[in-house]
Amino acid sequence: MKISVNQVVSLSYTLHTTDQNNQKVHVETAGEDHPLVFLYGIGQMLPLFEQNIEGLTIGDAFDFTIPSAEGYGDIDETAIVEVPTSIFLLEGQLDSTRFFPGAVVPLQDQEGNVMQAQILKINEEQATLDFNHPMAGKDLYFTGKILAVRAATPEELDHGHVHGPGGVHHD
Repeated sequence: MKISVNQVVSLSYTLHTTDQNNQKVHVETAGEDHPLVFLYGIGQMLPLFEQNIEGLTIGDAFDFTIPSAEGYGDIDETAIVEVPTSIFLLEGQLDSTRFFPGAVVPLQDQEGNVMQAQILKINEEQATLDFNHPMAGKDLYFTGKILAVRAATPEELDHGHVHGPGGVHHD
């Protein structure tokens, strides 16, 4: 069975990107023992990811690149902001084990929307936060293999997600 819209796809993959020196950096792996399982063609995956695996069948290997502009976008400089360090204080103290350059922190805006930011710099006065997606500005290099393809059940299509192994389990 070839991958097409409204099918459940199970695949293993490795994702790499490159650092500022153009050296390959491992990001994540979904092995055959814990594959990525998703409904194809309903917008759960990056559009170019789906385009690159469309028509593949069980056992087919893939190897493709998604340019940053077609992945998570380029870095938006307006999403890098400075805030007073005081927003991170607890009982007048900054917990340096939780708030340090590179840490990802959950925040809430005035409407209660939850978002995450990476701390780029922090000192006693202010912190520089990056609200861009962690993969923004990065080309994505995928290699992997198609493990299974099957028709989605009417219930999976109605719910918009896979049920059973690798999917959502309802009580």
